[in-house]
Amino acid sequence: MVTTSVTAAPSVDFGFGRVTLVRIAIIIVLLAAWEALARSGLLFRDVVPTLSAIARALAALLVQPDFYANLGWTVGEIALALLFGGVSGLLVGLILGGNRFLSRAYEPFLYYLGPTPKIIFFPVMIMWFGVGPTSKVALGALSCFFPVALSTAAGMRQIDSVLIGVGRSFRATTSQMVTKIYLPAMREPIVNGVRLGLGVAMIATLLAETKLSNRGIGYLIIQAYSTFDMPRMYAVLIALFVLAIAANALIGRFSTYRISRPR
Repeated sequence: MVTTSVTAAPSVDFGFGRVTLVRIAIIIVLLAAWEALARSGLLFRDVVPTLSAIARALAALLVQPDFYANLGWTVGEIALALLFGGVSGLLVGLILGGNRFLSRAYEPFLYYLGPTPKIIFFPVMIMWFGVGPTSKVALGALSCFFPVALSTAAGMRQIDSVLIGVGRSFRATTSQMVTKIYLPAMREPIVNGVRLGLGVAMIATLLAETKLSNRGIGYLIIQAYSTFDMPRMYAVLIALFVLAIAANALIGRFSTYRISRPR
């Protein structure tokens, strides 16, 4: 009796290809819906400009030196806000996560104030720091502080007690515990907090620029809106959207970056 064995062909994972196709399909559907709405005449003229009009406005925007000057101004404000808010949030998160008494006493205030729209503090920032860029940076830093602090505190409480015990058994100093044990162990929560902090810092800074500023991307947006130059306004928004995606992706890479330990 002859028996034949059939070997199944290796399965090929098309998951990534399918996901990519679905993403492309969603983008095509959204663009088609936008173009159809622009040409339908249902809305007031130029409220929803055609894709070709937005593309022409974007091309004209990208060759203007004034756009890059304002972009650099906004990027600088957001970077400073992320620096000050992120560092202060990291320090507070480490303190609250490492001290149960302080966590129970002060952390509820962070949870209560965290969801509060920080734009309501903008008049206070103006009185404290003036109408210049410092008030925008302060508002962005205040917005960034809360998600970083809460994520860091939560990450501290999730560190394996074995790692902490190993550090203490080697009589590690506080700075060594922070740099060698705490930060590497909670890298992912910190990165997630920074990503959230970046988003709210951008929102706060741009809102502040639309309220009181003569420079920056927020100023360009409100200027285009005031002159009813809708294609230019959408072009600035697209450039800002691409910038936010690039910054978010850059920060996200730190969650997968492997820290090389010295031998």
